[in-house]
Amino acid sequence: MTAGTPKVQIDTSKPHPARVYDWLLGGKDNYRVDQEVGEKLPPEAKDAARQNRAFMNRAAAWLAGTGVDQFLDIGTGIPTEPNLHQIVQEINPAARIVYTDNDPIVLRHAEALLVSTPEGVTDYIQADVREPETILQHARQFLDFDRPIALSLIALMHFVPDEQDPYGIVSTLVEALPPGSALVLSHAASDRYTDLADLVTAQYAKGGIKLGFRTREEVGRFFDGLEILDPGLVTAPEWFQGAAAPEPEGSGIYAAVARVVG
Repeated sequence: MTAGTPKVQIDTSKPHPARVYDWLLGGKDNYRVDQEVGEKLPPEAKDAARQNRAFMNRAAAWLAGTGVDQFLDIGTGIPTEPNLHQIVQEINPAARIVYTDNDPIVLRHAEALLVSTPEGVTDYIQADVREPETILQHARQFLDFDRPIALSLIALMHFVPDEQDPYGIVSTLVEALPPGSALVLSHAASDRYTDLADLVTAQYAKGGIKLGFRTREEVGRFFDGLEILDPGLVTAPEWFQGAAAPEPEGSGIYAAVARVVG
């Protein structure tokens, strides 16, 4: 693996979404400022993190099983096994994966843990989803944009408020993908468990992290112009293809997989 940008100093004075997410998943690669945010969140936040991760696992495995062998994962987060490349390369060892995150600590762990099979490729760029052209420029060095690519945006876009043009960002990324590609996206809901959503938003805000939870209709706008695949835009535990259905449980996370059509 090669790093897309030089290493920079990790800021441990402010919480970061990737490290809070790591804490919610039971990881150890976080700091006290991240833990303080996580500890103030309701218990359901850990359920949401687990549901997000499980959705990513199922969607990546299903896409790899349908023949998709290129993945662009933005908002990677701190590596938590199984990682996306482990899932897809178990199905196709020659699969190619480009990871992206804006937290330097992710880069440090990515260099050690996001290691490809000999037949495939994994690469990592430290960049922000708000810089889609930078991400695409780097990804083109490792992925063939003439063949289908799965774009993974897991629990990411609710960290991009409306004033930062989240729909334009996703549109820029999707428009670069060839027909047959896929968008895999999960997003926190503002219209399910509204009291919990308000509490989570408030606690993140105290740590300086602005959230933009959205309604089902608003999340659906990220898929404009795409073909949303079965079972549609549902909660994360409700999304499955092929494998046995997950155990039913409540969720404040919407999820879907959509195809880029010609």
